[in-house]
Amino acid sequence: MSEIRISDLIIPKYQPLFNNRSIKHIILTSGRAGTKSSFAAIRGDYQIVSSEKGSVVVLRKHHNKLRKTVYKEMLRGISRLKVPKSKFHITKSPMEIKYLKNGNTMYFAGSDGIDDTKGIIDEDRPIKLVIIDEATEFFDDGDGEDELLNIEATFARGNNGGFQMIYLYNPPKNPNAPIVEWCKKMEKRPDCVHIHTTYKDVPPEWVGKDLIETAETLKKSDEKQYRWVWLGESTGIDEIIYYMFNPNMIVEPPRAVYPVAIGVDYGQMNATTYEAWGLDVAKKKFRGLKEYYYSGRDEGKQKSPSEYAADFKEYFEELQKEYGIATAIVYIDPSAKGLAEEIKRKCPAVKIVDAQNDVALGISRTQKIMTYGVLEVSPTQENLTREAGTYEYDAKSIEQGKEVPVKINDHCMDAMRYAVMGMWKYLKYFLPIAEQED
Repeated sequence: MSEIRISDLIIPKYQPLFNNRSIKHIILTSGRAGTKSSFAAIRGDYQIVSSEKGSVVVLRKHHNKLRKTVYKEMLRGISRLKVPKSKFHITKSPMEIKYLKNGNTMYFAGSDGIDDTKGIIDEDRPIKLVIIDEATEFFDDGDGEDELLNIEATFARGNNGGFQMIYLYNPPKNPNAPIVEWCKKMEKRPDCVHIHTTYKDVPPEWVGKDLIETAETLKKSDEKQYRWVWLGESTGIDEIIYYMFNPNMIVEPPRAVYPVAIGVDYGQMNATTYEAWGLDVAKKKFRGLKEYYYSGRDEGKQKSPSEYAADFKEYFEELQKEYGIATAIVYIDPSAKGLAEEIKRKCPAVKIVDAQNDVALGISRTQKIMTYGVLEVSPTQENLTREAGTYEYDAKSIEQGKEVPVKINDHCMDAMRYAVMGMWKYLKYFLPIAEQED
């Protein structure tokens, strides 16, 4: 193995932690590019290589997110330590990295797979380190503190000292979020340390000029978002969700041919809306094209799915005429199966896709393309413009550490979110590289 210095691989803020085994709980938070994941990877890989008997468990709440995140990061850590991969037995199913010289193994699991992991751990090599990645997920989708305590009890068993847990997460925007309260509680323990980092703690040559410029650009356009994303501050939740929406985003789209996405939100007595967007690859814009909006409550007459489909056919034919398109992808409210079938029958030229209905992620992505000037709105999208100015979180939910949008006047907002989620695999490349990951 080539000789390396750990101090060349981890930032100064983390260096006192690396060989300190007296701290049982290590909480690492950061803004983007704070290098906490890199530290955890190097620390975890070093554990299985350097210890005579000491394995590692890496956990995320959701098993299906392991391979592209922490598993990939741990393999990168091996390369950074300059240990040949031939010294390991590396498998994907199950996900394990075993150091052949001593048999120490790094196990990967989702929280709901802990029992399976316990069954394959060699009792002769106790778990010395547990790495909890994206700890926020354990509070958002699990039992929070109780679940983390259970994990500790599971893997600390059999240790006579030196057992550690590392928790990684980017602080949520909401300072009332449960994980923020948990962190404050943990900070009072004598066996816990909390270290927060930002890209400013990292040598500039490590992060690169482009990343720094991306951060500074956001600082100029939306300082509050910059403080959350890049400095990792819990800046608080604005009740108005799309506070960055402004009149400059209302632009008449060029009469060009676009790949078109149509977000569809269906209501019975509530409004039904179709919101069309064109993907302008050359200009890196997601251009609002045309709106359809009908509220049975406001009009005093509810339409049937067949009537809405007839309206959609007329709406789509107008889009074809105005923008020269042949087809479109329609991202429709997953609960509106009847309308989807009627549209499919009346408009065979369009492709119907169930919309991804992850509200929090969809809002986050929409905010991002608004902030970076990717999203535009047509002057014809009058109801969408109206809703964007009033769409807000429920104040009580914010106080309780959750962000739940008020379900009033949100139909265009849902349709817009469906279109953004559906086209995200393209839209993310319109953003600076550092902003392309969620």
